[in-house]
Amino acid sequence: MRNMPGMKKQDGAFLTIGELANELGVAQHILRYWETRFPALRPLQRSGNRRYYRPDDVALARQIHHLLSVEGYTVRGAQQALSGGVKAEGADSDGGTTAPVTVQAAMPMNAPAQDELLRKLKAIRSTLSAALA
Repeated sequence: MRNMPGMKKQDGAFLTIGELANELGVAQHILRYWETRFPALRPLQRSGNRRYYRPDDVALARQIHHLLSVEGYTVRGAQQALSGGVKAEGADSDGGTTAPVTVQAAMPMNAPAQDELLRKLKAIRSTLSAALA
């Protein structure tokens, strides 16, 4: 029996790929791609290759989505963040940059810390502008 439009499944219920894709606001093929890049994301597959995401899979997909879409990580950076590996800042094989993964990086900064960071970034920008001139 299918869910009626507007009805929400109970917490802990398995989600189909369509339901999870709608919840995250991504296309279904993006979820299938993530399955190839994140080994821990392994939904159950039934006949006809129908995917059923368990609650743990749903939580992991939400984390991946947050890292890629909100935090701006590359796929490689998100893989490292989820595996707990910390890599120095620099270019990764995707051509993007990776950020050091720390607990503090995920927490909001207080105003004085934001002001200090902004001051440092402006100083870096000035240095780069002078170097390019």
